[in-house]
Amino acid sequence: MNKILSLLIVLSALPGVASSQSLATATVELREVDQTYPAEAVVEAVRQATIAAQVQGRVVEARFDAGSRVRAGEVLMRLDEREAAQSQAGAQAQLANARAAWERNKSLLAQKFISQAAFDKAEADYKAATASAGQAGTVTGFATIHAPFSGIVAQRLAELGEMAGPGKPLISIFDPKSLRVVASIPQHKLAEVRQAPRARVEFPETGKWVDASRVEILPTADTQTHVIKARVYLPDNLEGILPGMFVRAHFVTGKAKKLLLPAGAVLRRGELTGVYVMDEKAIPHLRQVRLGEPQAGGDIEVLAGLSTGEKVALDPVKAGIALMRTKP
Repeated sequence: MNKILSLLIVLSALPGVASSQSLATATVELREVDQTYPAEAVVEAVRQATIAAQVQGRVVEARFDAGSRVRAGEVLMRLDEREAAQSQAGAQAQLANARAAWERNKSLLAQKFISQAAFDKAEADYKAATASAGQAGTVTGFATIHAPFSGIVAQRLAELGEMAGPGKPLISIFDPKSLRVVASIPQHKLAEVRQAPRARVEFPETGKWVDASRVEILPTADTQTHVIKARVYLPDNLEGILPGMFVRAHFVTGKAKKLLLPAGAVLRRGELTGVYVMDEKAIPHLRQVRLGEPQAGGDIEVLAGLSTGEKVALDPVKAGIALMRTKP
């Protein structure tokens, strides 16, 4: 005997199982809803940064790992700054020597013991040494890596003891408060989407829907695929949403009348998609249906198999049990 059928028979024998007369139902309705164009999208952070080394040195301290929260200005990593410190000391020594030569030549010029050209050279050497000393001091500060903004560490790209060089990525962080999704729109849909840029974002794993706060259509198209990128901004401080998650963006293109039923009333068993339809005696009967796109609010579009005004059971499991109890 089929396992599902056996389970229904056992459950139907238990006390307290609802009869067909007490099943909760919903009426299939034809309603005017937003006509949308769905597009697969990916969540990304509005503010994200991959911080790279600006000087060469070995990583001597790494304070945070992936998942850690950091504050703006907080020290993330430190590089061995001995080489930079030695360069700074050498630059300071050259600056002191150039300053002394400039002051000496200034005095000699006043006494007309040297030419103006000799003094100009000493002055130029002094200015060059001053610039070199300032640059060396700045480079020394680059050995300490600070967080550019408050956020979460997405990935640590360098470990203790590794050698870092200019341009080598060290750590990436993002701000979880401001997120957006990026989707691709084909050329033939661009005009419809641009009329009144508005969108809803569906999270298929949880069934959650969120109204976008803003839609931004980028002004260029990809030269290979000829699609246009769209940025759909989410409300601030959404819980449980992370960069890299798969979502579906529904761009509103107009209005349309659609036959809708609650998504919870749908029974899915392998390739079968059906609902329990109530007859005039309030007895449920399983009927196969063809469904369209999910709608905001927990409804789903019916393309075939149902008519306006028919009633369906909201709980297909209870409806199946009730149907088994009606059979002799």
